[in-house]
Amino acid sequence: MGGNRDRLSRVVLKKDIKRRVLNGHPWIYDNEIERIEGDLEDGSLVDVFTFAGQFIGRGYINRLSKITIRLLTRKPEEIDTNFWKRRVIEALKNRYQLVKENAFRVLFGEADGVPGLIVDKFSDYLVLQVNTLGIYKRLESILPALLETLNPSGVFVIMEGSSIQKEGLEEQKYWIYGSGPELIPYEVNGIKFLADLKGQKTGAFLDQRENAKMLSQFAHGRVCLDCFSYTGNFGMHLLKHGAKHVTFVDYSERALAVAREVAKLNGFTNCDFVVANAFDFLKKLYGESKLFDLIVLDPPSFAKSAANRESAYKGYKEINYRSMKLLRNDGILATSSCTQVISQQEFENILVDAGTDARVVMRILHRGGQPLDHPQIYNILETMYLKFLILQISHL
Repeated sequence: MGGNRDRLSRVVLKKDIKRRVLNGHPWIYDNEIERIEGDLEDGSLVDVFTFAGQFIGRGYINRLSKITIRLLTRKPEEIDTNFWKRRVIEALKNRYQLVKENAFRVLFGEADGVPGLIVDKFSDYLVLQVNTLGIYKRLESILPALLETLNPSGVFVIMEGSSIQKEGLEEQKYWIYGSGPELIPYEVNGIKFLADLKGQKTGAFLDQRENAKMLSQFAHGRVCLDCFSYTGNFGMHLLKHGAKHVTFVDYSERALAVAREVAKLNGFTNCDFVVANAFDFLKKLYGESKLFDLIVLDPPSFAKSAANRESAYKGYKEINYRSMKLLRNDGILATSSCTQVISQQEFENILVDAGTDARVVMRILHRGGQPLDHPQIYNILETMYLKFLILQISHL
């Protein structure tokens, strides 16, 4: 699957393509292609050239996708196990001391030169999120690279979601190497967690662990609400660092069942778990005039594309407005946005609007973002997605 010693099909781009591709972005859309020379199968490797004949790079093609080509390299090099091994070694080098941690992201798609592939490490196991046909067809050459560099006990593949269907693939989850538990134990910041292989994405979200650690310094003695909690990252950090009580809220019964197990593993008892839509739950609390000392908002992406920008704006404003009204004076609001569609400045503007309507003063205690293992590339704006703020909320 990984070899390309034979001459590859050529793809020639239109004369007036945007400089985005020439400046390092790996995506080539269907409307940027002038012509494809030679017969090929979707998922196969192609060489890409400018209209004038300049070599741009080598990647894989899928004509079923609007993003028709994803470039893997700017060199005419072979895409084989050695290539993938170099990518892994380079990514590990760029993670500095993080590689000593029990859990971290090994490969982050486009940001690590492997578009369509995400690899998370949980203790001795790797979980691969495969998003494209081109990556799926190369798993045979990718797997040895991961085994040689990381020596895992097991490797689990997850292929699900709308992107998989758009790629012409079927959703599936399976152990491609070895085997392991459905709930993989791992540790973050001295807290025991469980990655749920039947859960979302790779089973756990590692991108907020540094933000949760930062928030935990405000935990002591506080009554806390963790909305959109999933399996409990933020709330467990708060409990570990002396929170008086944490209420976990999520719409997924399974996620909260896992969160209960996580609480048991760590010996946390001063918490409760509520299966509910966070929007509805915040409204209900407002009606009951129940107040908290600290509220965490870590919602899923409200906007997958620019078409959803307006609804995302309304969603972020509503949950932040309601949370501000539910905080005691000088309470703490930790709030996030994980969509690239909303910029840092736009997100902060939303918070200002919410604060104006709630009649509060907002003091910024901390601005956070993505950890080193979720690298951000200025040339690829899609890699820059996570916004996180810790605010002190004072009522006027």
